Amino acid sequence: MQRPGTPFYNIKAYLPVIESFGSSGQLRAATSGQAFPQCVFDHWEMMSSDQAAQLVTDIRKRKGLKEQMTPLSEFEEIALQYFRPFYEGAQC
Repeated sequence: MQRPGTPFYNIKAYLPVIESFGSSGQLRAATSGQAFPQCVFDHWEMMSSDQAAQLVTDIRKRKGLKEQMTPLSEFEEIALQYFRPFYEGAQC
């Protein structure tokens, strides 16, 4: 919709946050810097577990991490090794 009396247009769209990363630069490059987005939170929706799993996998690939997530038990062992001396020395 064009703003009356101006050369400006307002375009309203719903864009998933994950797809918005980098879109500002792409828009500016495509319009030689004449267009710019203004992002405002509107709503959220639940993702299915399949969508969430795919999203996590895609992010891990992009960051160069292993696709398979590290089991929580491995972090528990590391935490116990670090904190055990504090708990053993504590007096109740």
